[in-house]
Amino acid sequence: MRVVPRIRARWRARAAAATLPVLLLTAFAPAPAALHLPPSAPADSTTRQAALSPHVVVISIDGLRPDAIAKYRARTIQRLMREGSYSLQAKTILPSLTLPSHTSMLTGVEPAVHGIDWNTEQMERHGHVQVPTIFSVAQAAGLQTAAFFAKSKFHHLELPGSLDHAQYPAHRVEKTTSRETIRALEKYLQRERPNLLFVHIGEPDYAGHVFGWMSFAYGWAVETADEAVDEVLEEADRAFGEGNYTVILTADHGGHGRGHGSDDPRDVTIPWVSWGRGVEVGTVLPAGIRTMDTAATALWLLGLRLPEPHAGSPVIAAFAPEFSARGLELVRADHALPASH
Repeated sequence: MRVVPRIRARWRARAAAATLPVLLLTAFAPAPAALHLPPSAPADSTTRQAALSPHVVVISIDGLRPDAIAKYRARTIQRLMREGSYSLQAKTILPSLTLPSHTSMLTGVEPAVHGIDWNTEQMERHGHVQVPTIFSVAQAAGLQTAAFFAKSKFHHLELPGSLDHAQYPAHRVEKTTSRETIRALEKYLQRERPNLLFVHIGEPDYAGHVFGWMSFAYGWAVETADEAVDEVLEEADRAFGEGNYTVILTADHGGHGRGHGSDDPRDVTIPWVSWGRGVEVGTVLPAGIRTMDTAATALWLLGLRLPEPHAGSPVIAAFAPEFSARGLELVRADHALPASH
C-alpha cells in the first residue's frame, strides 16, 4: 500500500516555512540563456493497439542529477526505484537545456529534427514546435491528455488541439512552485481522468542556478521535489486507482556549478525510473537509455507509437515478462523484427 505518512506530514508542516526560500529561488533565478529497437516502418501513428496501461504519468524533475537522489535521501524516488525499474545513467540531448531537452523528451526526436535550440519563450518569433508531441499523437487516437508545466517557455510544446488541459505559470510569471502545481493537479484530478498526464517540477533547477548544483539549497530543493512526487502519486491513486497506472520519472538535464547545457557528464546524465502497472520490480536497466525513449515508452504503454522520423524506442526491459511480451509483439509487428530479436 502506497502510504508515506511521515513524508506527507513533513511536507504539510513545512509548507509555510518553505514559502520564502521558494520565492527567492523563483524571483532571482536567471532565465536559463535498455533495450532499444530500430525505428518502425512508416505507418499511421494514430492506429491504436491494445493499451498496456490505461493511464501513463510522466514526471520530469527539472535539473535533477542522478547522484542527488541518494545524497539528499529522496525517499519517494528511491522507493520507486526499489519497486520498479531504473537507470541512473540515462542521457539527455545537446544542448542540455530545459526547453530543447523537454522537447526531445516529449517528441522522441533530436533537436536537429524538432528545431528548438533556444531556451526562453519565443512564441511570437517561433510559434509551436513543428513536429508531433506525445500529446498530439494521443489526442489523435482519441485519448485524454493533460500537462502541468512549471515554466512559461513550455507554451512552445502545446500544439493546438493536443492538450485537453494545460497548466502554466500565471500571466507574466516565468516559474511556479511544485506546491502550486500540486494544488492545480489535485483540483483537476477531482473531475478528470486523463490517459496521458505530464507533471513538471522545477525546484532543483531553480536552486541550482541561484545557489549551485549539489549545494545545501539544491539538496533542500531535491527533497521538496521528492515530496511533490509523493503528492502526485497520492492524487493518481485517488483518480486512477492503485495499480491502474504507470509512472515514468526522469529529468531534462543535470547541472554543475550554477549552470548546465554542456556535454559535461554532470549536465547530460539523467535518471530514468519506471514504476507501477506492468513494471518489473527491482531492475537496474541496461545502458543506452536516452531522453527520446521517454516519448516512445509512454506511447507504447498506451498502445501507440511515435510517427516517423523518430529516435526514441520503448524501454521494454523495464517491464515484467508477461507484460512486455504483449508489447514486444506489437513492436515486432511495427518493425518487422524476427522472433529471436
